[in-house]
Amino acid sequence: MTTRLACLHMHDSNIAYIEKALSAYDVELMHFVDPGLMYRITHDETFQLSEAKKKVKEQIVWMSECQVDAILITCTNYIAILAEEALPISVPIIKIDEPYFEHLCTIDSPQMIAFTNPATVKGTMDRLHDYAKQQGKALSLEVRIIENTFELMMQGRTKEYNDEITKFLHKAIENEEKMVSVAQLSMVDAAQEVEAISAKSIVNPLRTLVDSLVKELDLKRK
Repeated sequence: MTTRLACLHMHDSNIAYIEKALSAYDVELMHFVDPGLMYRITHDETFQLSEAKKKVKEQIVWMSECQVDAILITCTNYIAILAEEALPISVPIIKIDEPYFEHLCTIDSPQMIAFTNPATVKGTMDRLHDYAKQQGKALSLEVRIIENTFELMMQGRTKEYNDEITKFLHKAIENEEKMVSVAQLSMVDAAQEVEAISAKSIVNPLRTLVDSLVKELDLKRK
């Protein structure tokens, strides 16, 4: 039986990542995209957290009513907004960052985590520290923001965006003795390119997500 998975994205660029990653499995994907919420959060000082929570909850409830087996949230900022909010739905919600956190907690050496979106950092890191604490893990983490890149992606300048991430990651793996990872789905293409060229592992949330989805939803190959 085909699994129906609804996906909530902040930007439509995330759709291709999920489609490609799950193309070998018997799964039907429904994509919901809302870039407006992130814009309000980052540019509108009058926009309150309570309004953001209300908007995301409404979207999740709407998606749950589309006869889906599960909901995937690919935006870490949306996940942070929901936090521990109770939702009046029975459909399982899968958060892209949780399998990523689980993997990071298996790494005992110091780590460097890269972001392009400054607005995502606090929510993601707060959740990571909470997750690690629950697992009884003390992580050695350094956060690095690749400055002035996120707007490139929002403007559809994908090649320039990936080029900036690629340059950063090449320098990072050359100069850092820490395990390097990227925290955002939009950074995966660049991370995989650098990983292939350098033969050095760069952790990314898409790889950990697919492994988790296959197990949690019992996805079958086509």
